[in-house]
Order: sequence, then structure tokens, then C-alpha cells
Amino acid sequence: MHMPRHPSSALPPRWARRAARLLAAGIAACAFSAASAAQTAAAWVGPWRVEAAPPPEVAMDHGPVATVLIYLLWGVISLVLLYTARHYVFTLSRLLGRQRHPFALLDTLDWPTVAVLVPAHNEEAVIGGSLGALLAVDYPADRLTITVVNDRSTDGTRPIVDAYAAAYPGRITPFHRGEGTPGKAAALVDAMARVDAEIVLVFDADYLPGRDLVKRLAAPFADPEVGCVMGRVVPVNTDANLLTRLLDLERTGGYQVDQQARMNLGLVPQYGGTVGGVRREALEAVGGWNPDTLSEDTDATCRLLTGGWKVAYVNRAECYEESPETWPARIRQIQRWARGHTDVARRFTLPIVKSRHLSLRERFDGVLLMGVYAMSPILLFGWVLAVIVFYLGAHPLHGFLAALAVASYNTLGNFAAFFEIATGARLDGTPRRVRLLPLNLLGFVVSLCATSAAVVREVLPGGRFEWHKTERFRQDGPNAPAT
Repeated sequence: MHMPRHPSSALPPRWARRAARLLAAGIAACAFSAASAAQTAAAWVGPWRVEAAPPPEVAMDHGPVATVLIYLLWGVISLVLLYTARHYVFTLSRLLGRQRHPFALLDTLDWPTVAVLVPAHNEEAVIGGSLGALLAVDYPADRLTITVVNDRSTDGTRPIVDAYAAAYPGRITPFHRGEGTPGKAAALVDAMARVDAEIVLVFDADYLPGRDLVKRLAAPFADPEVGCVMGRVVPVNTDANLLTRLLDLERTGGYQVDQQARMNLGLVPQYGGTVGGVRREALEAVGGWNPDTLSEDTDATCRLLTGGWKVAYVNRAECYEESPETWPARIRQIQRWARGHTDVARRFTLPIVKSRHLSLRERFDGVLLMGVYAMSPILLFGWVLAVIVFYLGAHPLHGFLAALAVASYNTLGNFAAFFEIATGARLDGTPRRVRLLPLNLLGFVVSLCATSAAVVREVLPGGRFEWHKTERFRQDGPNAPAT
């Protein structure tokens, strides 16, 4: 298992000044290179002035089809640049902004009662390790219960769970679910009826919590406005192959930078369905878990936010997961996320805009959060549009403006997400991981195509969602509690 990364709050002042100078120099270089390109019509070399031939006339009166395509292309470019700016705002917040960790020092609370739910379907390879780690957490034993929701497993999951329950009566309670709607969300609905704790935390069966994790996740609920909390996910099998290393970089950017920046800026952190939990009172007030969605986590996030509750993110609450080790498993996982998220976005984008419980900045960030997976097919559509416009002979940009736009976007826009990932690796104290960053282009293209297909299937009428369990690769998990 990897040791905790102990993320730093921000860069030291010396590094922060260097980062700011580097960003300013990059923008200046873009403008300089664009200006140089625009001056080629009257370039001179040494004492001899070379007069360039006038550029050919370009017809500005496009046909109606070309005009529509150009406006569509500009719309795509505007959306891409909006998300590019979002990436840079988040990154600079982590590098230079004030870091908000309001619950980091809470260690002497009157700790609330906590029920940990562990949904499990055919998890014999990993469930023993997860239960062993949960039993070792530092939390008052009389205020913590662990319920394993064994959802119609057909492997050896049940006997392993029963063995742990027999060895730790009163601490581990098995719930063997044999009927009802399959899937994690439906299993959580049934499990909630069996627990009565103030706080309900959820851990997927392959997750390995650290000793202090439950306290770190329970601490934010000392704020009566907090209805949901999310911790940080760190892959434990990073060294398995190239894919797991690339996913580790993605997780670093998503949590160390993206989620923490939202916390810094007073925006909308997202509950991710595991390594987090809800205030029971808050969840029941907004209708409980939704069993009819693939993304019960995003659904709960939106209903809690529009219901007047806050979502907190705790960057130092690290938990270790097993990342997919094969590309097919990764594609199935991200397609499930994309379909579920798109379903939630379709239902909650307008309620978020209209919510009187959210500030203007929270509503704006919430709308952008709803659209993250939709940007994949939009980006592909933009690439197709650009090719069509080019071969139609239409020219939506000219001269200095064209050079400046292309140079600036190629230098800054294309790599906004990668800048975020690199910043996360630097804040983790492991900057050498950045050497793998160019290979993340492979993961980017695979994710782009996979999520585009999933979003289109979700949007088209008649599409039905189906739960696909993520394949497990760990083979050395305990089959019985240690004696």
C-alpha cells in the first residue's frame, strides 16, 4: 500500500512567484509569436527590406451552410475555452490562493454515531481487506457500526462476510440481499432502512481506509449546514501497469486540484459515491437515495445542494482504491459514469440554475459540473466541423486575430487539464510522475471516444441503463479475519 501523500496546502512563496512568472511569460510568448506571424507581409532581413506579395482576396460572403457551420464552430470553441479557463482558475487557486481546510484540526468532538455501508457484489477478492481496514480505524467503537450489503453475490463473498460478522459481533452486520432491483443505488436504499446512525458513510468493497479516515469524514458534520462530505481517492495499485499509472495522475488532478479548488473558492464539491457520506437527516429530507439512476452520488449531490445543504470536501481524508488494470474494464467504468452523470444533468441543470439556496457562483459552477461529460461529444463535433469548414473554403478568422487565437490555444488551451494534473503531482511532492504526462494523451483519446458514445446512447430515446460491475484484480485479500 502506498503511504499517505500528505498533500501540501499550496506552493511555497518562492515557487508560487516562479509559477506566476512562468504563466505570464507563456502568455507573452503567445502574443509575441502571433504578432511575428502577422508581420510577415512586411518582413525585412538585415539592411534589405523584402516586400511580400499582397495576400489573395478571400471571399467573406459565405453561403448559408458555411455560415451556419462557422457559427456552430464558434459555439464549440467558446465552450472549450470556458472549460479551459475553469481548469486554469482551479489550478491557480491551488498554487496561489488561500487554502480552505476548515475541518482539518477538529479532533476533540462529541463524535456522532456513524454507520458504514459497504455495498458488495461478487467481491471475494477484496472484501476481507476492506473489512480488516475498517475494523482498525480510530473511532469510538460504541459509535461505529459496519454493515456489509451483500447484493446477490454468487461467489465466496457471503461466507467471508459471515466469518467477519461472527468474529466481531455487534461491529459488523451482514445484510444479504437476494431480491429487488440490482445495483448499488437500490442496495443502498434497502440498507438505509436497517441503520439508524446520524451519519452514513459509504465505501466500495475494494477501498482501504486509513486509521484516521472516519474521523476526518465525520468532522465536517459538526457544521449543521453540511449535508454531505467527500474524501480523496488514491489508487493503491499504481505500479501494476501503464494504465494504472495514468489513472493515478488523473485522480491526482481531479482531487488534489479540482475538488480542493472548489472548496477554496466556495463552489460545488462533488460527492463521489464512496469515501464519503451523508447526514441521514439531510438525505431523508430530499427523498433518500434514488434507485433509478447509475449515479446515485451525483444525484444525491444535486438534490442536497438544491435542497439547501452544503457539500464539503476533505483533501486529507485519503482512502485507497483498486484502479482498473485493463482498458476494457476502464472503458466500461467511465461509460457507466458518463451515462449516469448525463441522466442527472438532464434532470438537475435547470433546478440548479433556479435554486434560491445557491449563490450565483455556485449555480454557475454547478451548471459547468453538469456539462463535463457532454463536452466529449461536443469536442468531437467541433473537430468534425473544423474539417468541414476547411474543405468548404470558409475562413472564420483572418490575420493577426487568427494567429493570436491559434498560438494562444495551442500553447495554453489544449493542455489546461494536463497543467492541472502536473500541479497535483507537484503538490503531492512527487513531481517525477509528470514524466508520464505526454502518455496521458492516450487516456484522453480513449476516454473522449468512450464517454462520447455513452452520452449519445443516454440522450437518444429508448436507451436503458445497465449496471456493469468494475472488475477486480487483487488476488491476495484475506478470506477470514485474523486470529
